[in-house]
Amino acid sequence: MSRYFLELKYDGTNYHGWQVQQNASSVQQKINEALSTIFQSEILVAGAGRTDTGVHAKQLFAHFDIEQQFDLNQVHFKLNSILPTDISCTSIAKVNAEAHARFSPTYRTYQYHITTNKNPFTINKAYLLPKTLNIALMNEAASELKNYTDFSCFSKSNTDTHTNNCNITFAEWKQEADFIVFTITADRFLRNMVRAIVGTLLEIGIEKINLEDFKQIILSKDRGNAGTSAPAHGLYLTEINYPKEVYNV
Repeated sequence: MSRYFLELKYDGTNYHGWQVQQNASSVQQKINEALSTIFQSEILVAGAGRTDTGVHAKQLFAHFDIEQQFDLNQVHFKLNSILPTDISCTSIAKVNAEAHARFSPTYRTYQYHITTNKNPFTINKAYLLPKTLNIALMNEAASELKNYTDFSCFSKSNTDTHTNNCNITFAEWKQEADFIVFTITADRFLRNMVRAIVGTLLEIGIEKINLEDFKQIILSKDRGNAGTSAPAHGLYLTEINYPKEVYNV
């Protein structure tokens, strides 16, 4: 039995998130169906994370196990031919048997896109927020995230995680023409964490709360004290990094 990594990207607009669910279309389901068609046997992939309904991925990895040998280029071509136009496979690589799409990454990066002007081409790709935001204050608060590890206040309740500790190494807002982009990198993320952080930082940006309030929200470990989650369609999973040993086969 050999293990393979799929490098994927997708527009999440038409899907109820990554994970397979009953009576709803998901990205994982489409991948499973396409691979099962190619190999004429049931193939189930395990993803690096569970993006929510409407969330996009510029890079997401998934792994699957299979006994038969195959031509990587040929399967890569067939997979992209079968997959819907809003899902694509960037690469397929054989990895070592211990490599795990979800548990092996060293870090992950997300971006959140906000547009300040109405644009018909970004309806499902960025959050329209025609308000004046204090980017400097938002960056001051974002930088504070690196001083904490317990982010219970930004996590959905009743999740299957054993800890709410995360190590955030980068968090920054940048103004790019009509867009304001938030980039955040950590070793792991909790469910709904980035959208909750963005929603709370936006309250800083409109000066509804101040930096001290933000610190107290984190220390409270209470989701009820943080801001409303930002809409899903502005969120992108942009990078997942694995140690080189993963590819030593």
